[in-house]
Amino acid sequence: MKRTVVFLLTLLFSLSLYAQLPQPKREFRGAWIQMINGQFMGMDRDQMQQNLTHQLDELKACRVNTIIFQVRGEADAMYASQLEPWTRFLSGQQGVAPNPYWDPLEWMIKECHRRGMELHAWINPYRAKTKTTNQLATSHPYNKHPERFFAYDNLLLFNPGLQENRDYICQVVADIVSRYDIDGLHIDDYFYPYPNGTPLPDADTFKAHSNGFTDIADWRRYNVNLLIRQIHATIKQIKPWVAFGVSPFGIYHNSKTTNSTQGGVNLPGSATNGLQNYDDLYADILYWTQQGWCDYLVPQLYWEIGHKAADYTTLVKWWSKHVDNCPLIVGQDIERSVRAKDLNNPQINQLPEKFRLQRTLPHIQGNCLWYSAAVVRNEGNAAVALKEMFQSEYALPIAYDNDHKRLPAKVKSLGLHNKDGKLYLYWLPPKYKNVAQEAVKYVVYCFGKGEKIDLGRNDRIIAVTPTNVLDISTYAQNGPQTYVVTAFDRMRHESKPAKVKYKPQTR
Repeated sequence: MKRTVVFLLTLLFSLSLYAQLPQPKREFRGAWIQMINGQFMGMDRDQMQQNLTHQLDELKACRVNTIIFQVRGEADAMYASQLEPWTRFLSGQQGVAPNPYWDPLEWMIKECHRRGMELHAWINPYRAKTKTTNQLATSHPYNKHPERFFAYDNLLLFNPGLQENRDYICQVVADIVSRYDIDGLHIDDYFYPYPNGTPLPDADTFKAHSNGFTDIADWRRYNVNLLIRQIHATIKQIKPWVAFGVSPFGIYHNSKTTNSTQGGVNLPGSATNGLQNYDDLYADILYWTQQGWCDYLVPQLYWEIGHKAADYTTLVKWWSKHVDNCPLIVGQDIERSVRAKDLNNPQINQLPEKFRLQRTLPHIQGNCLWYSAAVVRNEGNAAVALKEMFQSEYALPIAYDNDHKRLPAKVKSLGLHNKDGKLYLYWLPPKYKNVAQEAVKYVVYCFGKGEKIDLGRNDRIIAVTPTNVLDISTYAQNGPQTYVVTAFDRMRHESKPAKVKYKPQTR
């Protein structure tokens, strides 16, 4: 009995140390919701909406503020597109619209915004057919221009060496950005395909479109560079506030790999032994961040602390050291993290230590959870830990332009109103000069009597909402208080505060 009590006290003490870590007011807190795992196949509209509603509600309770929703996995569409066919991962057959008809991307945007969350549309740029897809719709781009693709490892891919493919992919990006009120456009780790030991079938393309390169590996990296630059420019030309995020494989380059130079300079590498972005996928991630082509970067650091080939601690420190001019977000694998034991305290899992590293290393500005369903089903009590310990307080999305001089205007006519026995806080939206400064959500704070108004205290945030009315009846039961409301615009800037005092009436 004594041994059990000591064990529980030790466990609680260990967790309390992690719980004392400050939670930043600005932090990217994301979660990926994918489609190509087939989680929505066989569901009708109502079932899928019910499933997504449950996921969003649970993620909001975990204080997730950014949903990354997969809408294009194989040159298909989880939205109404005139360019590409409806995805089979929605209707069961590629090219067949959902019945009854609905647009999942449009619906998800509304549902996320209603909860004060951002929606980033996640696309795969090059992949045109996954291994499990056996039939392509007649409207699929491969059936229109098969000469622009190559097959590899039972996949079909847009040939990255062709400018017409880069133009087409950016046409798809422009279509999404212009027609949908997304907050971000997100791509994952599939650039040139993961190698299977056989040569890539692009030698003829290299001969015809070498662009002066003599080394095919350098040429491949150049091709991907061109696409990343063009996607970024495409987005910013249409809507400057839409963030462009990239989620690469977790290893940039292994330090032990020989003959690795970049412009005559030794390439920085980590003490790891695995697949490499630079050498195997031809994705020069660091170059993109140096050129300002990414608004945020989410390396997929899915391994455990102590992993022999790719130690999490080694990698998170490496990325923190080498990415200092672009917001760095940690891609966290929930299942692996909660199943692995902490190396210094086997009574707990590795999630606490991973959050400690995230919040104590420089340049890291948040995390993204792989994957949403693992959180929603509370794998290893991860959801409980997020709600009660690591993300118990609100965090606002990070800003990407760092221009905090152009703040939105303050809300107007902030006041209190009693109706049907409830107390409401209400205000009017501020005026704005351009759409980038339009208030898209509001941050509501509550401070106790005599308490200093400090907008840096996210523990005083009680709501992040797109509406201009909030029921505060529960909070009003705590006596005299001051309520503060700020406007939050599309550029993720927060306005100066407007405040109103509440004093209970005495009888």
